[in-house]
Amino acid sequence: MAARLCENGSGQYRCTHGNQTLETSCVLLLIMLGKVFLDFFMLQVKPKNVKASFMGYFCISVALLDLTLLLIFCFIFCFEDFALWGMRFTKYHICLFTQITSLTCGILHYPVYLVAALDYYTTVSQTSPFSKRGQKSLYVFAVVIIWISGFFCILKVPAVYEELEIQKSVSPYQCPVSASLQSYSVSCAMVLLLGTALLARWKDMVSTLLSARLVSISSQPALMFPYTSNTTTCFKWQLLSRLLICFLGTWAPLVVLQVLVVFLGAQIPAYVDMNVPWLYFINSFLLAAVYWCRCHEVELAEGTWSSDPFVSWKFCFVPFDNENTEPADEPGVVIVIC
Repeated sequence: MAARLCENGSGQYRCTHGNQTLETSCVLLLIMLGKVFLDFFMLQVKPKNVKASFMGYFCISVALLDLTLLLIFCFIFCFEDFALWGMRFTKYHICLFTQITSLTCGILHYPVYLVAALDYYTTVSQTSPFSKRGQKSLYVFAVVIIWISGFFCILKVPAVYEELEIQKSVSPYQCPVSASLQSYSVSCAMVLLLGTALLARWKDMVSTLLSARLVSISSQPALMFPYTSNTTTCFKWQLLSRLLICFLGTWAPLVVLQVLVVFLGAQIPAYVDMNVPWLYFINSFLLAAVYWCRCHEVELAEGTWSSDPFVSWKFCFVPFDNENTEPADEPGVVIVIC
C-alpha cells in the first residue's frame, strides 16, 4: 500500500514528507544520544571526592533529564504511533518534547548561574551552617524548584503555544528549535572578561609560564612556578595571573569555542547548549571569580578546594594564604596542578 501511495502525485507527496519526518526524528535521536554520552562521560571521569554543591547537583539533573528524553525518544521511534494513558503519541512528539526542552533550558541559564555563584560566595570562606545531609537536601530542593519553575513558565505562557502552532503549520515536517539568548549573552560576557584580564596580565603570565618547570607530584603532572616576594606588587593582581593560568590551562578548548560562537554569531539549539561539560566550564569560571573577589577570606582547609572536579585552585594561593606573611629570605615556589 505504501508503494501504491508513492506512485501517484499525492502519494509521492506523502512518501517524501514521511521520509522527512523520519530523518528529523533520527537526527534528534542521534543528537540526544551523543549528548547523553557526553554528559555521563564527564560525570564518570570527574573525581569522586568532590564537595557537594548546587552546580554539581544541577549537572546530575541535566544528565538524568537527557537520559529520560532519550528513552522517550527511543520508545516513540520504535513504536511510531501508539496510545498511552489516553494520549496518542507519534513521531511529532519527539519534536514537540525537544522544543519544550529547548525553551525551558533557554531561560534557566541566569537563575542557575546566579544560585551557583551565591552558593560559592557564601560557603567559600566559612563552613556551611547546615549539616551535610541538610545541605544536600537544600541543593536537591533548589534544583527541583528551578526545573519545575522553568517548565511551568514555558507551559503557562500563551505565546509559547502560539509559536509552536505557527512552527507546526509553517513547517510540519521539520523541527525548528530555539537558541538561548541567555547563553549567548553569558558567552559574550565571559569572552569580554577573559579578554580584559588577559590584556591586563599577559606580561606577568608569559614570564611566569617561561620560568615554569613540569614536575610530577603523587603521579600527577604539575607546573612549578618560581616566586620571588615583591611587596610592591598587588596581591590580587598576582593571584589573577595564577587563576587565569589554571582556568585557561584546563578549559582552553571551550574558551576558543566561546570566542568562535561570539564572533560568528552561531545559533546553538538551547537543548544542546545546556550540557554537563558547559556547566562544569561555567562552574570553574564562577569559582575563579569568587576566589578572586574573596581572596583574603578564603580558608586553606582541604575541603575548600574540592568544589571543582577539574581545576585545582589550591596552589594559586601559595604563598598568599596570609596577607601579613613575612617576605621569605629565599625564593619560594608556587605549584599549580594541571
